[in-house]
Amino acid sequence: MGDDIADIAALETCIGKTPGPMHLKVIDHLDAGAVHWLAATPLIFIGFGTPGNIGVTLGGGPPGFAEAAGPARLRIPKRSIDSPEAIARGDGFGALCLIPTVGESLRLNGRVVAVADDAITIDIAECYIHCAKALIRSDFWKADPSAEIASDPAEFLAASRFIALASMDAGGHADMSPKGDPAGATIRLENGVAHFAERPGNRRADSFRNILTQPQIAVAALIPGCTRIALLHGAARLTQDPKLRGIFAVRDKSPQLVTCLDPQRIDIIDSPALQRAGVWPARAPESAIDPAAVLVGHVKLSKERGLQASLLRAATSLPGLMQKGLDRDYKTNLY
Repeated sequence: MGDDIADIAALETCIGKTPGPMHLKVIDHLDAGAVHWLAATPLIFIGFGTPGNIGVTLGGGPPGFAEAAGPARLRIPKRSIDSPEAIARGDGFGALCLIPTVGESLRLNGRVVAVADDAITIDIAECYIHCAKALIRSDFWKADPSAEIASDPAEFLAASRFIALASMDAGGHADMSPKGDPAGATIRLENGVAHFAERPGNRRADSFRNILTQPQIAVAALIPGCTRIALLHGAARLTQDPKLRGIFAVRDKSPQLVTCLDPQRIDIIDSPALQRAGVWPARAPESAIDPAAVLVGHVKLSKERGLQASLLRAATSLPGLMQKGLDRDYKTNLY
C-alpha cells in the first residue's frame, strides 16, 4: 500500500502531466472522418453507467451497424449489443470503435439520451483518434479464429492479450481505454486480485484520473481470435510497487505503474457481438481508412486556441508529417 498512488500530484509525478497538444485532437462532434470510420466499424467496446455502477459490453455486426444520427449523435441498434438491457437513459457512455487491420481506434465519449425499443442514442461530447500501440502490442489483428478457451478465470486472463477498460469520473463522464500486451503481460489474477500494466500511450491518462476520484471500473478481457470474453467489475487502485511492475516487464522494460482490481465477480461468457463482427481473420475494409488524415482533420476542427495550437495546426498540415510522427512513436516508444 505504501507504493499506491493516492492523488493527481502523485500520478503526474509518475507518468507526467498531460501535454497541452493532446487536447488539440479532440472534437465535440462526428465529423466526416468519424462518420467514414463508423461506416467501416464492425466492433465496438462500450463502457456505460453511473459513478459506482459501471458496466462494459460489446457491440458488433456488419460494418456501419452503428451510425451517426446527427452532427453529434450516435445510434446503436440494441440487437447489436451484448447487454442492451443494462444501458439506461442518462448513463455516461464511452466507446472504442475498431476497424479490422487498422491499428488506431476511434474513441467516442458522451451520454445516453434515449433508449427506444430498437436502439440507444448517445449525445457525443468527445471524438478523437487513439494511437495503435495497444493493438500492435497484442497482435490483435494477426490472430486466427480459435476455439481453444480456458474456463478457469486465472488461465483465461493469463492467455488474454487485450483489455478494454471502462472508467468514470465522479461527474459520470465515461471513458473507454484499450490496453494490449503479449499473453501473460496484459492482465493476471493473483490471490484473487487482477493486475494490469500501464504502458506508453496517448498520455491523456483519463482512466487513471477517474480511478483516483471514483475507483469502480469494469474490464473486458479478450484472447484475440476467440469469441468468449472475461468481464470483471470492482474497485481499483494504482500502484508503483516494484515487484508488480517487474512481473509485467516486456523487452526488459517495466511499466510505470500497475492497476490492481479487486473484482466483485469475473464472468467468462460468449459474445454474440464478437461472433457477428467476424473480425478474425482480419480483412481490410472495402473503403480505405487513413487514421493520420482523420487525426489531422480533428486537429483542424479542434476548438483549442492559442499560439501553441496554431503552430501545431500548421505543422500537422504538412503532407505526410502526421503519419511519420505516428510511425516513429510506434517504433521507438512502444514500451
